[in-house]
Amino acid sequence: MEIIRYAELKAHPWRNGGGVTRELASHPTAAATQDSTAGGWDWRVSIAEVSKAGDFSAFPGMDRVLTVLEGELLLLSVDGAEHPLEKYRPFRFSGDAAAAGALPTGDIRDLNVITRRGVFKGYTSIIELSKKRAHPVFEGQLGILLQGQAAVTPGTAGTQLGTPSGGETAPGTAADSPGTPGAEPTPLARYDAVVGSDTGTPEILGRGFLAVVSIDRVGD
Repeated sequence: MEIIRYAELKAHPWRNGGGVTRELASHPTAAATQDSTAGGWDWRVSIAEVSKAGDFSAFPGMDRVLTVLEGELLLLSVDGAEHPLEKYRPFRFSGDAAAAGALPTGDIRDLNVITRRGVFKGYTSIIELSKKRAHPVFEGQLGILLQGQAAVTPGTAGTQLGTPSGGETAPGTAADSPGTPGAEPTPLARYDAVVGSDTGTPEILGRGFLAVVSIDRVGD
């Protein structure tokens, strides 16, 4: 079972100086591409802190899903059209578009899922956790604790339960899953990410909200 600890991630400044980004995961990895900010990957999941209004970096040939995690509002302009983005409301747009952000209510933090068009497609769903019903995280997914208290255990190998890869959703309800009897739960801190697996599928229990990021290969 793999956990990415947010507190251990290095912050990389934006090219325009408007914030910093911490990469949770990418493919190929940053080590393989030498520079994770240059777009030499086919997909990337990151969390950004935005403290200054201004242009977003362009990612030609990519698609983006952006979700505000902290702060009240991001006013996103995409090719001249304004989109008010509220907390926990994922929004999809093209990385080719001219995009800029304004901060009418102050600084924000957001989750970014960027995928190479025609190769991968990314989805972000926000679910409400339960202490009685574990939420499984499958292969090709990341489960990111956004708020509250939660712990993860290795689940039952080969479990077929779960939330199918879907579109952008508002907070919903976790799926039932029994977990592995006797498994010691590992506590999660805010923004820690659990890497999904179909063998010993990790299962998350707690109170709060979880972002489930699914990266699907196009054509699979």
